[in-house]
Amino acid sequence: MPKQNNLINILSHFIKENADNHNTDLEQYIESYQFLKEKNITSIPELKECISALRDKNYKTTRAIKDTEKQIDYRVQLINQAEKYLNRKDTYKAYTKLKKNKQDTFYNEHTAEIILFESAKKYLKEHLGESKTLNVSKWKWEVTIFKKEKDTLYSQILDMRKEVEQAESVRSCIEKLLQENRELTQVKKHELRL
Repeated sequence: MPKQNNLINILSHFIKENADNHNTDLEQYIESYQFLKEKNITSIPELKECISALRDKNYKTTRAIKDTEKQIDYRVQLINQAEKYLNRKDTYKAYTKLKKNKQDTFYNEHTAEIILFESAKKYLKEHLGESKTLNVSKWKWEVTIFKKEKDTLYSQILDMRKEVEQAESVRSCIEKLLQENRELTQVKKHELRL
């Protein structure tokens, strides 16, 4: 083993020494070497820092996906309620313009529409506040944008998870190699004492 405590050098040396041994783990060591070289990671603390940073990024992206989903859900609800409101507005107007003695009959014939209109009106008032503008086309456009953003974030998170898995595998591989090296060193020291 080389004296330098550089993981890339240690792996490189190990791979060269064991290239002809038909070591079944050799492929894993080569992949680990490539990962470390790509990321320019030369020590275990750097590898742990890399894993931690990847997990952090994964967490933040997961939060961003959830926030985007909330934005989508909010706009979808606005769209649904606005459409209920707009589709039943004329029926409700007709109902309110009738004289009291004819309202009961009309209400009985259009109960579902009137209830849906009133419920939509209440929802929109609570969620739009002073802004009474029903901008359904804008909300639909925003939903499309948010869905694209969510798809992009989801794609990123899948890549990150693979990278975290790969980094964890590299860490296990390195720890196994270092443990084997420590055991080998102890055996050699023991042999020298005899």
